Amino acid sequence: MKRHFLIVTSAICFLGVSVARPDALTFPATPHLQDVFSHAMNETLQEFAKSKLGSNQLAVTMIDLRERNHPIQASYRGNVPIYPASVIKLSYLAAAHRWMEDGKLQDSPELRRAMRDMIVDSSNDATHYVLDSLTGTTGGPELPEAEMKVWSEKRNAVNRYFATLGYSGCNMNQKPWGDGPYGRERAFVGKNFENRNALTTDATAQLLADIVLGRAISPTRSAQMMQLLKRDPSKPPPEQSCEPDQSRDFTGVALKPGTKLWSKAGWTSTVRHDAAYVELPDGRQFILVTFTVGHPNERNIIPAIARRILENYRAE
Repeated sequence: MKRHFLIVTSAICFLGVSVARPDALTFPATPHLQDVFSHAMNETLQEFAKSKLGSNQLAVTMIDLRERNHPIQASYRGNVPIYPASVIKLSYLAAAHRWMEDGKLQDSPELRRAMRDMIVDSSNDATHYVLDSLTGTTGGPELPEAEMKVWSEKRNAVNRYFATLGYSGCNMNQKPWGDGPYGRERAFVGKNFENRNALTTDATAQLLADIVLGRAISPTRSAQMMQLLKRDPSKPPPEQSCEPDQSRDFTGVALKPGTKLWSKAGWTSTVRHDAAYVELPDGRQFILVTFTVGHPNERNIIPAIARRILENYRAE
């Protein structure tokens, strides 16, 4: 996969906070986009001040893809590692396609079923199967130190792959859980969960951009990933569901009829995230990755940011 990214080291300030651009995997920004982005962040933080939304509880990255040969990008705390919840499944999806392309993982109906359930339904059980298949590891009782070292080395396979692509500030080696890990999985995440998964919004946006642009593994495999990420924000809500709906309860809340959406959301008792690619009827195309911490039940923060950008940003 060829990469042609511009290294940007300037800083952007929001509410007195200096936000350094990452050292790699970034596109340039224009003054207009930076102004719109700064305005959207400031107004959102002010709107949710009563909910005690802090500037350190938000990270956002946008990539404008209207001119696909010349994307532009802006971010707020985009290089800060944050627990990604189910957004990590996007990384495992891309890794699975890389492994299959290289002949390291056998394509099969069962693997495809797990990949589909992992992305479309956000199934944790399906994700366990995919990550075990990628790394040759399984859960179970604690292991002796020497065996655990070998097991840990295998489990870090996805980290090593993305490191070769220039991704930093990320940790992609844990399964998502409901009740939590046990045995060797619990030991691997660390006594204080210091080895838990982590992504930045910049890295997540870049991966999604590669998929949208057909550069993730191959155009064919990128298209297959896009098919799983396709959402319908106009569909009626499920009659009975205790879980947020990826189409309707995140970025999709801000979208008007006729807008197309591809996304992967994540939510737990502490975080609420969305990684979205949007195509508007007027031709605008952009990626918007929003991570929020400490406000998992606040449905309106993510769409508030999207709505302000939609209202105020026009490509120059």
